[in-house]
Amino acid sequence: MEFVHEPVLLQEVLQWMAARPDGVYCDGTLGGGGHSGALLRQTGGKAALYGIDRDETAIRAASQRLAGFPGFCALHGNFHDGKALLQAVGAPPLDGVLLDLGVSSPQLDHGERGFSYHEDAPLDMRMDPSQGATAAELVNTLPEKELCRIIRDYGEEKWAARIASIMVEHRQKQPIATTFDLVRVIDAAIPKAVRRKDDGHPARRTFQAIRIAVNDELAPLDKALCDFVDCLKPGGRLLVITFHSLEDRLVKRCFQRLQNPCVCPPKAPICTCGRKPLVRVLAKGAVAPTAEEIARNPRARSAKLRVCEKLEVTP
Repeated sequence: MEFVHEPVLLQEVLQWMAARPDGVYCDGTLGGGGHSGALLRQTGGKAALYGIDRDETAIRAASQRLAGFPGFCALHGNFHDGKALLQAVGAPPLDGVLLDLGVSSPQLDHGERGFSYHEDAPLDMRMDPSQGATAAELVNTLPEKELCRIIRDYGEEKWAARIASIMVEHRQKQPIATTFDLVRVIDAAIPKAVRRKDDGHPARRTFQAIRIAVNDELAPLDKALCDFVDCLKPGGRLLVITFHSLEDRLVKRCFQRLQNPCVCPPKAPICTCGRKPLVRVLAKGAVAPTAEEIARNPRARSAKLRVCEKLEVTP
């Protein structure tokens, strides 16, 4: 599999990161190295950049693509463990961190990975194929209530209960083994009239939900964001690109809490909790892709970029 991925919001990332030749940076979701390569080129190839990815195929491809940059260092692992990974290699405080929480195009486009509802393939969906349960194992073993919760909460799918029920009914006859098996289950659960009116593929929400569950994408996210803020030096920036509302809300709330951590009663005349702001939220909310980028790369249409900057915290 050739790991080539068009980086979304690239110009916006370059603008808000403002990478410097003497800076130290981390791309916590390295992928094909598109963002990392652009950041390194922005610094004339002189900056240090640590690239983290749980997918060894991505690590190999990006390492080959970025071999001409002496400051690049690839780390195999999950960005949820980014702080520990950086500490293990003795990384200094960082000037910037980028997290792109979307699934890379090669993972979607190559059917054998089992992410896509457009191609028939084994139902896998693991970003690191060497670890954890596959999507097939989840949909064939989890209780109906848990399947409903995952599809409802992670996919924001209003037909979650019906889809979970049909899943259980189907797997009692034969396992749900492939992506098209799952698509057929979803088609059987959602009325045809509703499917016709759907703005997009009717399976997309359920596939998103199961992918999130397989890769445990949401539960550790808040802690990971706080860990990366810890890794920044004062003035360092954390940039996060999300692709669906669940992730975006988590990032937004985390940034807001870090900017305003005070837990004193709203009407208290002075702050007595002693909690001081750790970051300043930049960009006045979320940065969206331009119309030109969406026309060029339709997968960018749901992308949002949020940015915060670490403050100097005095005792």
